[in-house]
Amino acid sequence: MAKGQGKSKSGVAERVERLLAPTIEELGYELWDLVFEKEGPDWFLRITIDSENGITIDDCERVNRAVDPILDEADPIESSYNLEVSSPGIERELRIPRHIEAFAGTDERVEVRFFAPKDGKKKITGRIDSYDADSDSLTIACDEGTAVTFPRSECALIKTVFDFGS
Repeated sequence: MAKGQGKSKSGVAERVERLLAPTIEELGYELWDLVFEKEGPDWFLRITIDSENGITIDDCERVNRAVDPILDEADPIESSYNLEVSSPGIERELRIPRHIEAFAGTDERVEVRFFAPKDGKKKITGRIDSYDADSDSLTIACDEGTAVTFPRSECALIKTVFDFGS
């Protein structure tokens, strides 16, 4: 299973999310994602925020300033780490069910990359026609006019695709 594709977050990420979500929401942002992961020798706490008006550097700084003292006081992470606050971006990874549900039935295009070829293809593009949380499977209405249904566990990556040409 690809990094981030699991059904549950790490205990650290869950604790930190419960701790910080109310403050982030009070500031008027959506906590899009929160991950605690190791890159090389370093640990990173990555908080991704979103809003209907988009996210600017000032928004990221505002959230960073608000959550930093909360993290210092609660000290929910034993090891040292780097704190990063960012926007999910225009082409965002859809890692968890609520991300997929947010785009299901919309006109937003997505790219899905599979671990192993599906019907001879390693990736498909289209829109998320539906998502079934019970079976953790989604149906993509492909750009070619076909529809493909598969479990999320077969996906190495699901991300939105922005057409920079229009």
